[in-house]
Amino acid sequence: MSDYTKMNLKDVENAADSFGMGDDLEARFARKALALEQFGFSYQKLRPDYRQPFGHRHESQEEVYLVLGGSGRVKVEDEILELAQWDALRVPPRTTRQFESGGNGLELLVIGGTPPGDAETLPNWWAD
Repeated sequence: MSDYTKMNLKDVENAADSFGMGDDLEARFARKALALEQFGFSYQKLRPDYRQPFGHRHESQEEVYLVLGGSGRVKVEDEILELAQWDALRVPPRTTRQFESGGNGLELLVIGGTPPGDAETLPNWWAD
């Protein structure tokens, strides 16, 4: 018998609930749920016209963000980029980023390497 794991991503806990952001954000991290060893990924959905309350960066993890639906903007260090469906954004280690959804919300598939748990959050990093 093959060694595999199958599950529905919507069955993974919405981590945003545990941080009091469940009304604005859906964040389902699948690394542990699927017992992934080489990479991780998450599904993230921002309600319309919502800016994440913090920027974040990783010390050694590279990430790719794929826009599945909606649109928005991302601040990467000092640059603000527009995002549309099927745009892919690679962010290298030690680079701060923060997302903001447009009027139709923003759905992202986020793919990261190893090691997990090296994120640093920066509250109120993107200020107008």
